[in-house]
Amino acid sequence: MSKRLPLVLRPLRRPPQPPGPPRCLRVPCRAGSTGGGGREALLGQRRLQDARARSSCIPGGRAPDSIVSVSVLSVLGYFGVTEKKICAIIRKRSRAGDDNLTQEINQNLAKEAGLNITHICLPPDSSEVEIIDEILKINEDTRIHGLALQILENSLSNKVLNALTPEKDIDGVTDINLGKLVRGDAHECFVSPVARAVIELLEKSGVNLDGKKILVIGAHGSVEAALQCLFQRRGSLTMSSQWKAPQLQSKLHEAEVVVLGSPKPEEIPLAWIQPGTTVLNCSHDFLSGKVGCGSAEVHSSGLIEEDNVSLLAAALRIQNMVSSGRRWLREQQHRRWRLHCLKLQPLSPVPSDIEISRGQTPKAVDVLAKEIGLLADEIEIYGKSKAKVRLSVLERLKDQANGKYVLVAGITPTPLGEGKSTVTIGLVQALTAHLNVNSFACLRQPSQGPTFGVKGGAAGGGYAQVIPMEEFNLHLTGDIHAITAANNLLAAAIDTRILHENTQTDKALYNRLVPLVNGVREFSEIQLARLKRLGINKTDPGALTEEEMSRFARLNIDPATITWQRVLDTNDRFLRKITIGQAGTEKGYSREAQFDIAVASEIMAVLALTDSLMDMKVRLGKMVVASDKSGQPVTADDLGVTGALTVLMKDAIKPTLMQTLEGTPVFVHAGPFANIAHGNSSVLADKIALKLVGEEGFVVTEAGFGADIGMEKFFNIKCRASGLVPNVVVLVATVRALKMHGGGPSVTPGVPLKKEYTEENIQLVADGCCNLQKQIQIAQLFGVPVVVAVNVFKTDTRAEIDLVCELAKRAGAFDAVPCYHWSVGGRGSVDLAQAVREAASKRSRFQFLYDVQLPIVEKIRTIAQAVYGAKDIELSPTAQSKIDRYTEQGFGNLPICMAKTHLSLSHQPDKKGVPRDFILPISDVRASIGAGFIYPLVGTMSTMPGLPTRPCFYDIDLDTETEQVKGLF
Repeated sequence: MSKRLPLVLRPLRRPPQPPGPPRCLRVPCRAGSTGGGGREALLGQRRLQDARARSSCIPGGRAPDSIVSVSVLSVLGYFGVTEKKICAIIRKRSRAGDDNLTQEINQNLAKEAGLNITHICLPPDSSEVEIIDEILKINEDTRIHGLALQILENSLSNKVLNALTPEKDIDGVTDINLGKLVRGDAHECFVSPVARAVIELLEKSGVNLDGKKILVIGAHGSVEAALQCLFQRRGSLTMSSQWKAPQLQSKLHEAEVVVLGSPKPEEIPLAWIQPGTTVLNCSHDFLSGKVGCGSAEVHSSGLIEEDNVSLLAAALRIQNMVSSGRRWLREQQHRRWRLHCLKLQPLSPVPSDIEISRGQTPKAVDVLAKEIGLLADEIEIYGKSKAKVRLSVLERLKDQANGKYVLVAGITPTPLGEGKSTVTIGLVQALTAHLNVNSFACLRQPSQGPTFGVKGGAAGGGYAQVIPMEEFNLHLTGDIHAITAANNLLAAAIDTRILHENTQTDKALYNRLVPLVNGVREFSEIQLARLKRLGINKTDPGALTEEEMSRFARLNIDPATITWQRVLDTNDRFLRKITIGQAGTEKGYSREAQFDIAVASEIMAVLALTDSLMDMKVRLGKMVVASDKSGQPVTADDLGVTGALTVLMKDAIKPTLMQTLEGTPVFVHAGPFANIAHGNSSVLADKIALKLVGEEGFVVTEAGFGADIGMEKFFNIKCRASGLVPNVVVLVATVRALKMHGGGPSVTPGVPLKKEYTEENIQLVADGCCNLQKQIQIAQLFGVPVVVAVNVFKTDTRAEIDLVCELAKRAGAFDAVPCYHWSVGGRGSVDLAQAVREAASKRSRFQFLYDVQLPIVEKIRTIAQAVYGAKDIELSPTAQSKIDRYTEQGFGNLPICMAKTHLSLSHQPDKKGVPRDFILPISDVRASIGAGFIYPLVGTMSTMPGLPTRPCFYDIDLDTETEQVKGLF
C-alpha cells in the first residue's frame, strides 16, 4: 500500500485553478525560502472556500457525529484474497466543510484502493452511552474489521475510546494499542495514522530526526503519545506544550521542528517560530482567512501544511484497514491455536468423577470459542460453559482443508463399559495440551436413561472428562427434549388423523383441513406439496373434484402398519407395550402401541446424519410412519407436520461447544444408541470440527459399544452420509473385558468384581484376546489402520498390559499402547497421541463393506457373516414381510443399521469371546427413511431399556444450600 501511496494521493488533488499568488506550499521546505507556485498552490484557499460553502448549507455550521463503515472488498482481491470481507472506521467531524472534505478524501482513497465506504450518521446530541452502544455493535460485527472515531472532542472520553476492540482500533487510540507502541511492539498494534503521517513527511522531506529538538504543541491523547513515542525512537529530543503554557515562546525558539496539533489561538504570534524551523500542521483550523500564508510574518514557506498531513493520514488509515482485514483473513486460515490449556494437579487415590470435575474451573465458553477461531456471531451462549455453534461457520470455512479424522471404537464391552469416551477425551487432551496439536473431541449427548439407570454418565472419567460433567449429563442444551417433543407431536398427529378420518365424511374432513378464514379458503405450502405428489395440479381449494378432495383429505392409514412410536428419555420397561385410546372421547378407537427411549427416535438419527437445516427439513418430511391400506408409505409430509418438526429442531441442529478438564474443545451433539440406532455423534459436529482444527489437526469422534456395532455403522452409514473418510481407528481394550471374554465370571453392575478381575491372570487375558483380534479384523475390512489403546485400570499388571499390546500387534494393529489418562490426564495418553499421529500419516485405503444396491437380505447377511461371524441369518415371517414391503416401496437401496445386543458378537448376550457357526435371527425390520437406513431387529432386542433393582438414582441428590449435584458418575 505504501508503494502505491503517491498514485493514491495524486487523484485527490483538485484540478488546476486559475493562476494567482501562491498561498501555501504543497511540499516541505525550510523557512526563509521563496514561495512556490503551480497548479496545486491554491489548494489551501480553495479548500477553505469549499468548506465555507458547504458549512453554509448546514444549520449552525455543525455536522452531526458520524460513524463511517468501510468494507475491504476489492482491495483484498488486490492483495491476493478473493473472498469479500468488511472493515470499518468510526470518525469524528469538527466542521461541516471539513466533514464533507474528509468524506471526499475517504471516497477517493477508497475508490483508488478498491474499498466501499458507507457513512452511518449519529445525531449531534448523541450521548456517551449511545456512542459506546454503536461502537459495541460494530465490535461484534464480524464483517467490519476497523473502527476510527470521528467524534467531537468533548465526547472522546477514555470510556468511549476503550470501548473499541483493539483489533479494530485502526486509529491506535485504545490503551492496549498505545501500550504496545510504548513497549516497542508496534508490529503488533495499530499506530495513529496522523502520527505516522507526520514522521513519514518529515523523513521524506530530508529532515534527519536524530538529535533534533521537536516541539509538539496543542496535541492531545493518543496522537500526542504516539508522536512522542515515534520521535523518541528516532533519537529526537521531544518537548510538548499547550498553546497557553508560559514557556511556549522559549520552547519555540529552541525547536527545530514544530508540530501543531490543534488550532493556534490568535494571540500567539507566528513570529515566535524561528526562521529555518520546519513546521507541520495537523490542525484543520490552523490556516484561517486572516492569515496570509505568503506574508513574511507567517513564515508560510516553512509550512508542511495540514492538507498533506491529512491526506497521508487518510491513506495510512486505509492501509491500517487493509492490514486489519488481512490479519483477520490470516486468522481464518489454518493456524495452530493459541489455546490457554488448563493445568491439572492429579491426586492419588483418584477422587470421584464429580469431585474432579468440580475441582477444575472451566474457561468462559466465549473465550474458548475465540481461541479455536469461532467468531462472536457464530456462537449462542448457554450459561458460562456451553454454547451452540451456528452452521454459518461451515460456509465461512468452506475452503479450509479438513484435519485428520479419528474414530474411537472398542472391543465387545462388559456391562460396565470400557472407557471409549474416557480414551477419546484423554487423546485430545494429550494432542492439544501436551503435543500442541489442534484437536477436537466429538461426543454424543448422553441419554438420561443410562444416567439414572445402570451405566451412569458419559462425560468420560477420572482426569479425562468433559466439564462441567453435571451439565453434560443432565439436559445439556435441551436437544433430546426437542427430539422428544417433535417425535411425540408426530405420533399424536398419526392417531388423531386416523380418528378424524374414521368419524367424518370426505366433505367435512376437507373443509376442516382447508378451512374458510375471513371468507377465503387457501392451501398451506405443505398441502400444496401433497397435491403435487398426488398429481393434482390445482391451487384453488374450490376447484377440486369430489374424488380429488377425497384423495387429498384421506391418508387411509392402516393401523397395523404404524411403525412410529412415542418416546421418553427414561428407562421404563412398563411402556414397552401399552394400549392407547381407551378414553370414551376417542370413540372406541384404540390400538396396541409402545414407547421407545428418546435416543432411539428416527428424529435423533436424522439429527445425527443431516448436513444442513434444509437437509434436515427434507429428511424429517421423508420419515415413513406407516403404510396406507393400499400399501403405499405415509410420511410426515403427508401428515402436514414437517414444518412444525423443523421449528422444534431448529436449535437442536447446532452442535454444543464444551471443554475438557485441560481446556481443550469438545463438541457434544446427537446421541443415538449404537445397539438400537447407529450410535455416532453428528455429521455436522465432525464437519465443523474438521474445518476448525485445520489440515494438520485431529478430530476424534467415538462410536458406541464394540467395533462390530458402532464402528460398522460409522463406516457404512455415517461415512456414506457425510462423505468423510477416516484416517485411523483407535480400538479400546481393557484387561477386565478381555478376562471376561477369556472365560471369566459374569460382570454385573452394582456387584463387586470377582478376584479373577482384580488379580493377575495371564491365561484369562490370553484366551480373551480372541475378541480383540476379531475386532481388529473387522476394522481391517474397511481398510483403515488400527491403533489399540489399552485403557489401564489400577488393578492391571504390567505383564497383562504387555501381553495385550503384543497380541494386538500380532493381529495386525498398527500399534498398541497403554493409556493412563484416567489417573493423570492427557499426559498419560501422549504415547497414544504419537501413535495416532504416525498412523494418520499413512495412506488410508478406506472401503465400504457392501454395495447399497444389493438386496436388503444380502446386505444383512453380509454384515452377519463378515462382521459378527454368523453362519447365516434367519428371517421371521414378519421380517420377511417388511423387507418385501420396503423393497416394493422403493427403499431397498438403503444401508443397514442392525439393532443387536452390544454384549456379544452374536445375538445372545452371554456368548462371549468369538462365537462361531450361529444362525442370526432377524425378528423384525423397520425403516428409517428420513435418516436413510433400514434397521433389522436381531433376536429379542428391545428399544426401551428397563431399570435395574438398584438404579443410579439412589445415589443422585442435590445440596439445597449450594445447589450442587451429588452422586453422578
